[in-house]
Amino acid sequence: MASTNRSTLTVGGIKVEVVRKDIKNLHLGVYPPHGRVRIAVPMHIDDEAARLAVVNKLSWLKKQIAAFARQPRLSDPDAVSGESWYVFGQRYRLLVVTTKGKPEVRKPTKSRLELHVPSRCKKDIRLTVLDRWYRKQLREAAEPLLAKWESKIGVKAEFWGVKRMKTKWGSCNHETSRVWLNSELAKKPIECLEYIVVHELIHLREPSHDDNFVKLMDKYLPNWQSLRDILNSTPLAHEDWQY
Repeated sequence: MASTNRSTLTVGGIKVEVVRKDIKNLHLGVYPPHGRVRIAVPMHIDDEAARLAVVNKLSWLKKQIAAFARQPRLSDPDAVSGESWYVFGQRYRLLVVTTKGKPEVRKPTKSRLELHVPSRCKKDIRLTVLDRWYRKQLREAAEPLLAKWESKIGVKAEFWGVKRMKTKWGSCNHETSRVWLNSELAKKPIECLEYIVVHELIHLREPSHDDNFVKLMDKYLPNWQSLRDILNSTPLAHEDWQY
């Protein structure tokens, strides 16, 4: 099993988590919900080299952290009537409907989402029904996008799935060709889902975020940076974030 070492640095007043592991390239990232900074580096990179890499990106880091600070956050949902829920960027008002049948979610109008559950249904059950419905919506939307972009990019995901992730919109294992999509993407604009699909599939060709990765993104999805900005400006889900 590959070893991983963790430490911290403070650069320009910013706390940076340093993760050393068996990788070839350095990767610097800013993560939700409050702009946590993490730099992943090869095992041989020392603290001074990691610090220098952060210093060179200090202006960019501060902009990203400020963007997270401005980003609106959804309140902790109770899945009760009157709440606002988003489906692919569209806002819906939730209506909880009592039913004796199987729990389900319906979208009868362009502004209303209905949650059909038994009377006195507990909060965790209501949220579970909604979560399953969102995952189904995401799978149905992602499947044709994956097929489309696999063909264009010339790659094949041997497996792809949907799961809740706390720090990433998507992930890709280059060695096993496995792609995961964050279930929260079902609440974001569909073009943001497409951006993440392209991003992860390109990782099947280029596992790092180096210049070649950027060139491939520019080639296949020229407006990817504006789509990334749209994704990062949409409301973040409420979460008890832990790292």
